[in-house]
Amino acid sequence: MTLGTISRHRTGLREGIRRSGALALLVVTGLVAAPVGAQSQGRGAAADARVGLKPGHEDAGQAAKNLELVAHLPKPAAFDDPTGQGSLNFANSDIAFKDRTLFLGNFHGFNFYDIEDPRRPRLRVSVQCPGGQGDLSVYGNLLFMSVEQTRGRLDCGTEGVPDPVSPERFRGVRIFDISDLDHPRQVAAVQTCRGSHTHTLVVDPKDTANIYIYGSGTSSVRAPEELAGCSDKDPTEDPDTSLFSIDVIQVPLAAPQNARIVNRPRIFADARTGAIAGLWAGGDHGPGSQNTRLTNQCHDITVFPGKGLAAGACSGNGILLDISDPVHPKRLDAAADSNFAYWHSATFNNDGTKIIFTDEWGGGTQPRCRDTDLPTWGADAVFDIVDGKTLKFGGYFKMPAPQTEFENCVAHNGSLIPVPGRDIMVQAWYQGGLSVFDFTDSAHPVEIAYFDRGPIDGGQLVTAGYWSTYWYNGYIYGSEIGRGLDVLRLLPSDQLSAHEIAAAESVRQDVFNPQQQPQVSWPATTDVAWSYLEQLTRANAIATARARDLSAALTAAGSGGAAAQAGRLRELADQLEADSARSTGQNTKRLHALAGTLRGLAGGL
Repeated sequence: MTLGTISRHRTGLREGIRRSGALALLVVTGLVAAPVGAQSQGRGAAADARVGLKPGHEDAGQAAKNLELVAHLPKPAAFDDPTGQGSLNFANSDIAFKDRTLFLGNFHGFNFYDIEDPRRPRLRVSVQCPGGQGDLSVYGNLLFMSVEQTRGRLDCGTEGVPDPVSPERFRGVRIFDISDLDHPRQVAAVQTCRGSHTHTLVVDPKDTANIYIYGSGTSSVRAPEELAGCSDKDPTEDPDTSLFSIDVIQVPLAAPQNARIVNRPRIFADARTGAIAGLWAGGDHGPGSQNTRLTNQCHDITVFPGKGLAAGACSGNGILLDISDPVHPKRLDAAADSNFAYWHSATFNNDGTKIIFTDEWGGGTQPRCRDTDLPTWGADAVFDIVDGKTLKFGGYFKMPAPQTEFENCVAHNGSLIPVPGRDIMVQAWYQGGLSVFDFTDSAHPVEIAYFDRGPIDGGQLVTAGYWSTYWYNGYIYGSEIGRGLDVLRLLPSDQLSAHEIAAAESVRQDVFNPQQQPQVSWPATTDVAWSYLEQLTRANAIATARARDLSAALTAAGSGGAAAQAGRLRELADQLEADSARSTGQNTKRLHALAGTLRGLAGGL
């Protein structure tokens, strides 16, 4: 969510398209035809169960497709809004996970939940510590928290900081020791010039003594009298301005209290001239386009360590970074889009060959999913990564059900659902609910499941809805800004089979941080094999006889077939490899993956 004062500095007109060696700016211009699943806005709306839901706080109407709500907990009393007016001071924000604990941020502090039984989550700890979004991430016994608002205090006090300049103010990244989950203890507070709207944990495999944090500040720059070295000047006036950079914080694992900023890389610089304000200068892209924010900040930076890449959603641009040296990230490419107002977040697919960027048109507090709103504004844009270094636009996706003027709605935070052979994501849309969609075909994303409630209030706009929805070990967890915490589970359908869901559930994680994406792999199970086979069958990419033979072999293997079945599985794997030579695209990958899974099964029989 985009809150607070955004500094706006312009350095004059710059080119809309730049290319210099490996550095490039790709501009997506004009309005395009809406993708499947988004083009229905304004047509056939009455057929969508999400339209016309009853308003209410805990008694709002609900609509679901291929999902079931298995648990709901309201916010703890200390974190509920006593005014009933949707004060963002008490809003739930982002989620992190470790083992069987869910860490839920809040503008007023944070809450820990025990999710040993996801159908019966229970509140474990509440800590009041105001200061902004309170986005959280976790590493070992350390918890990190973003603080941006000027009311944040070093001591986590709730009384705020009335003075314009004060040694008591804190804006940056807090670090807590959570070795005793019931008693979190702040051990460090790294001050930054723009605070921390969000942050990203980065692990360097070559440096086991430290972890790194990319701090993204989006608010006003604090006075140098409060924090030395801070400057809100235009770069033409001050080349050391605090704008046009991110913070790289080093955290020594043996002494986290010594965490400090070690670099402020100029990742927006012009590749030819070195000017630090080198990307989108702010403004519209021509008639009928969005007014896109100046690129002097990143909102979210998502790292994909498996390929040494990061994706930055950076106000006026989406950027691709090389983070092989985490302290000195280098920009590989950048994209601009005439349909985007504010590049907000980024998600890789599991191959690291695509990025979904979201546009938070309206800052998250406005109704941007009405029947009159364009399906390419406030939406997702899918980009393919070509040769590991270049962004190529694919298509758009927007939650397709029109929402009312009393429901804040726009693309927000989500994660991959690890279905082998497919690119599937669950995403929050604030009071537009959550949507599960398949973007395996970058140009034609398709919605396959959803859950939604009616507005909090049927007569006025009250900020609420899902801040984030994340898949973690078989369940979808939703941070509901006004209502609390939800837990949901996928149901089989003609668009997502029971085998595919079971294969996704077979992927187990010990930790989940929103902007830190591990590359997952799947165990060799019959559910995984069936998933690939079903996908090949849906795509008419496998011969009927071959599918019949595979079905028989998997049925036998799944029921504890004889040891002789191992030879048959290896034989079929060889045949699939031969078939792959006559296949193309995603189906070639599925054939190879199915062959590998069969060999894994054979080894286990």
